[in-house]
Amino acid sequence: MKLIFSFYFAFLSFAMHAQVVKAPVKVIVKGFNGKPYANDKVLFVGQKSKQTLSGVTNPAGQFVIQLPSGDIYDIRIQSIGDEIEYNTMEIPAVKPGEFFEEAELVIEYDPGTSFSFTNLQFETAKADLKTVSYTHLKNLVEIMKRKKDLKIRIDGHTDSDGEENANQILSQKRAESVKNYLISQGIDANRISAKGKGESSPIADNATPQGKAKNRRTEISIL
Repeated sequence: MKLIFSFYFAFLSFAMHAQVVKAPVKVIVKGFNGKPYANDKVLFVGQKSKQTLSGVTNPAGQFVIQLPSGDIYDIRIQSIGDEIEYNTMEIPAVKPGEFFEEAELVIEYDPGTSFSFTNLQFETAKADLKTVSYTHLKNLVEIMKRKKDLKIRIDGHTDSDGEENANQILSQKRAESVKNYLISQGIDANRISAKGKGESSPIADNATPQGKAKNRRTEISIL
């Protein structure tokens, strides 16, 4: 995944009767073609404070956030899979009477169109999702609620253990189980399709336990 980070910080200004301890940062999120990304969520996690602040882009791909000074922030972008670890940014401490002028943070990245989940857990030889899997789907649910036009396809995959036809049926049921969970969270069924691919599309060697674990996966593709 390609990422580009740029950050322009104005010099500290001096004001006798003002002490502002937060830095206003204008965040601009776009693709490499310059197209703004609307409804993208960017998180700022303070390394010292452990506080998480976030903003969601408007149709122009922008928002303004106030970041407390004296901290280093890990910048993350919410993604369908794991959050994207983007970069870090330091907001220096200020002296009494000093304040920050608005800074500009430009984020350019390719969000991708396909995401692989190898951490979804199902009951053994069944299609029932274990509750621990819900945590791994939370970003997908939140993004689909925010991006109303987003449509996806869920592809279920298995390893090569067992009969090929049985694996095909199981993978279809597991993909439908993920779909049903999303529907239960308020996502319109018309925005989701589910397809089982069985053992037909391995990404690793089925001869090893590690390879089999990689092949037992659920893939989400943006349509």
